[in-house]
Amino acid sequence: MNDYEAVIGLEVHVQLKTKSKVFCGCPTTFGAPPNTLVCPVCLGLPGVLPVLNKTALRYAIITGMMLGSRVSAFSKFDRKNYFYPDLPKNYQISQYDLPLCVGGSLEIEVGGRKKNIAVRRVHLEEDAGKLVHAEGRGGGDSSVDFNRAGVPLLEIVSEPEIADPDEAFSYLKTLKLTLQYLGVSDCDMEKGSLRCDANVSIRPRGAAELGVKTEVKNMNSFRAVQKALAYEIERQKRARAGGERIVQETRLWEAESELTHPMRSKEEAHDYRYFPEPDLVPVAPEQSWLDEIRASLPEPPLVRRDRFTRSYGIPPYDAEVITSERELADYFEACVGAGAEPKAASNLMMGEMLRMMKESGASVRECRVPPEGIVEVLALVARGALSGTAGKEVFVEMFSTGKKAQEIVREKGLTQISDQAELGKIVDEVLAANPRSVADFKGGKEKALGFLVGQAMKASKGKANPQILNKILKEKLG
Repeated sequence: MNDYEAVIGLEVHVQLKTKSKVFCGCPTTFGAPPNTLVCPVCLGLPGVLPVLNKTALRYAIITGMMLGSRVSAFSKFDRKNYFYPDLPKNYQISQYDLPLCVGGSLEIEVGGRKKNIAVRRVHLEEDAGKLVHAEGRGGGDSSVDFNRAGVPLLEIVSEPEIADPDEAFSYLKTLKLTLQYLGVSDCDMEKGSLRCDANVSIRPRGAAELGVKTEVKNMNSFRAVQKALAYEIERQKRARAGGERIVQETRLWEAESELTHPMRSKEEAHDYRYFPEPDLVPVAPEQSWLDEIRASLPEPPLVRRDRFTRSYGIPPYDAEVITSERELADYFEACVGAGAEPKAASNLMMGEMLRMMKESGASVRECRVPPEGIVEVLALVARGALSGTAGKEVFVEMFSTGKKAQEIVREKGLTQISDQAELGKIVDEVLAANPRSVADFKGGKEKALGFLVGQAMKASKGKANPQILNKILKEKLG
């Protein structure tokens, strides 16, 4: 079955982080009681007129620009007709032949290898409602919640250039990071803020013509996408090997059984009977507005990651962690700009800072330690006033209380002992109290030195400078 290769294209739907819906003023709050965030517009009642949300339009444009797409000088909205119980108008306002953004690409990295995946289009549309089915044996009633109807969605369609499930996983991970950097969506899959449908087919290896595709739905995580694609590729290969004809259809992924099963025959564009939305004017953004949006674009996350390794000399792993959030990367650069040594700053951030943020649920924005506070702690450690362990303790206290480093050091008496005379007295007392360990060391047992260092640190209540302490111990042991 290695004679076949997979061809994958992904359709990603992203809920934009706007305060109101795309064509009306209803809030987009998640978790509100059913059918409380609705109005005549998003319910599609007769005589209403939709009005485009300018923030949603801006978010769509900035995303397209970040992906290198061409922003259309003229685009329009269309009615996509289909009859689902969670779509109150019996049509969805979307875009068909004249989308907002065309082309572009997203650079991904898999196993140290970089690849550009072309983007076909980026367009705006409205979300449908949500069906709620009663659980338990014997079935039950089904209800519909229209709160989500009219929430702004951004659909990002890739070209069929993804070769395997690992590339698909990397594409989704990189796209999510890019969208979060832009601040256009929280991309929370548990809330439905990011959803993905995958089109997959196989063809003889090296062939130019695409095979018959199936669309896979109902994947609620990137790992689920990865597993569903792996299953579907193997299913199609087995079908071809057994002489079975592959049909174009939509299939559902079942996470528990880890298999796909048919849902319905796959629709073509003509099945939706698209026609221009008569109640919305075409979109023709002014160039001055586009220039303003382009000027606000942040540095792409993968570009920033590579720059951190080059400019600051931190390892690739550190750079990947630090740039995993835009605010975290901004904080790191603020620390370095204030005078922190880059590697020391990344160590403290990846260790104590991220741990404290996870435990407290605080974001970078809510961190009570300003970048200058990181610089202060690292400077105390660098000049020997604090041990590395004490430096971490001071940072944790700063994070919890908002106090300055020097204040905490005074209150807790954490100043490191570097005075050689004082450390010499401590070493003399430890050697006198542990003659057997001294004899063991002189007899060639190197582990005895570690024991003596530990006893000396204990006697100093952890305040001894470990480098100076080791030096004195070795000198006194001859």
